[in-house]
Amino acid sequence: MKHLSPSFITIAVCISIVSLTACNNKTDSGNSNSSDTTNQQATGAASNLQPDKDNGGIKLPQGFGAIVVTDNLGKARHLAVNSNGDVFVKLADVKNGKGIIRLRDTNNDGKADSITGFGNYGGTGIAIKNGFLYASSNTDVYRYPLNGNGEVTNTAQPQTIVTGLVDKGQHNSKSIALDNAGNIYVNIGAPSNSCQVEDRTPGSKGQDPCPILDYAGGIWQFKADGQKQSYKEGVHYATGIRNVVGLDWNTNVNELFAMQHGRDQLHDLFPALYTDSMSAELPAEEMLEVTKGSNFGWPYCYYDEFQKKLMLAPEYGGDGKKEGRCTDAKGPVMAFPGHWAPNGLLFYTGNMFPERYKNGAFIAFHGSWNRAPLQQRGYFVAFVPFENGKPSGNYEVFAEGFAGGPEIVTPGQAIHRPCGLAQGPDGSLYISDDTKGTIWKVIYTGK
Repeated sequence: MKHLSPSFITIAVCISIVSLTACNNKTDSGNSNSSDTTNQQATGAASNLQPDKDNGGIKLPQGFGAIVVTDNLGKARHLAVNSNGDVFVKLADVKNGKGIIRLRDTNNDGKADSITGFGNYGGTGIAIKNGFLYASSNTDVYRYPLNGNGEVTNTAQPQTIVTGLVDKGQHNSKSIALDNAGNIYVNIGAPSNSCQVEDRTPGSKGQDPCPILDYAGGIWQFKADGQKQSYKEGVHYATGIRNVVGLDWNTNVNELFAMQHGRDQLHDLFPALYTDSMSAELPAEEMLEVTKGSNFGWPYCYYDEFQKKLMLAPEYGGDGKKEGRCTDAKGPVMAFPGHWAPNGLLFYTGNMFPERYKNGAFIAFHGSWNRAPLQQRGYFVAFVPFENGKPSGNYEVFAEGFAGGPEIVTPGQAIHRPCGLAQGPDGSLYISDDTKGTIWKVIYTGK
C-alpha cells in the first residue's frame, strides 16, 4: 500500500461556544480509549483554544492545530480523557513512585497546570467507563471508582479485576478495551516471534501445535466488574494474534478492532526463501475485526499485503507461495506496510473535526526498527475513513514529524514516538509519546 499524502478541504464553519469547564455528570461513550464522552458539547472548530505556533513540532492537515499539554512525563503509553477534561496517562515504567499520571487544565488553555499521580506499577492499558478508571500492569488489570467530580476516590486501593496473566518479557503489555455490555478485553501477546522451538533462531522449526496459544497469542474477555479473575474465569475470545497494542471498541458496529504487530525476521531466519528487501516489507501490519471465536492464524500464517492473502509461515513448511492451512484463518480488514508498529487505535466519535472523520479510525504508528535495507518508517498518526463499519479508503498521514528528522536509522534517533490515542469531551484528539513523555492535544480551528 502506498504512502499517501492527505488532501483536505477547509470548510467555513459556524463556530459554536465549546464548554471547557468541568463536567460532573458521567456519560457512556462506549469508546474505551477516550472516556465517557458521548454528550459532546463541541460542534465544529474549537473556539476558545489557540494551538502552539509550531503545533508542538508536528505537522497536521490544513485547519488543524496542536497544543503541547505537557512533556517529560516518562514513557507515556496509552491515555484516557474523562468527561471533566482530566487526562489520565499510563506510564510503561513507574516514575517517582507513580505509574498513572493525572493532567488537569484549570484555566482552559489546553495545557496541564495541575499534574498529580498514583499507582505504583508500570504498564500500558488505561480506559474510563461507567464511572470507573481501568488500568493494567503487565500481569493484572485494576479499576478505580470515580466520584461525582470525576476524581479517583482511593488511589491506594484499586480493585483487582484480572490477575495472573503471563509476563515473559517479550510482547508483555496488556492493552484493554471495554464494550457496552459489561465486558473488558485484554490482549495477551505471545512471548515469541513465531513459536519456534528455539525463538528467533535461523532454521528452527515451529512448534506444532503451538503451546503458547493456550495462554497467550490472543485476546481474552473478562467481566468488567469481576474480582481477581484469571484464565479460568475468562473467555478465550480470539486466538492466532501474535501481539496487539492498539485496540478499541467500535461503537458503530458494536465490535472489537485491533492492530496486529506482524512477525519479524523472515530473511534473517530463512535467507534462502526471503530477501532482505522482502523481509523489510513483510509481513503486513493488520487491522483486525475481532469477533468471538476468531482465529487469525499466528504462528502458522502471516499476511502478505502484495499477494493480499495469508501465507504459510516458513517455520511450518511455507516458502512465500504456499497458503496451506492458512485458508481457514481470518484475514484483516485492512493491511499496512511491515514493521510500522501500530500501538494506538481510536475510532473517532466527536463533533469537533469535519464530518469525514466521524466513525473513522486513527492509528498511532510507533515506528519500525527492522526495515533495513529500506528506510525505517512509521512514526506518525494515520487516519482511515470508515463507512458502514468498514474501511472506505486508503490510509492518510494525519500527524507527522514526531521523529524530528527526515530519515531514522534506528528508533533511538527518534525525538518522539507516538503511542496512545484518546478523544476529549470537546472532540479533540490526544496523542501520547513514550520517548519523552509528551502529550499533544489536536484541535480543529478551520484556519
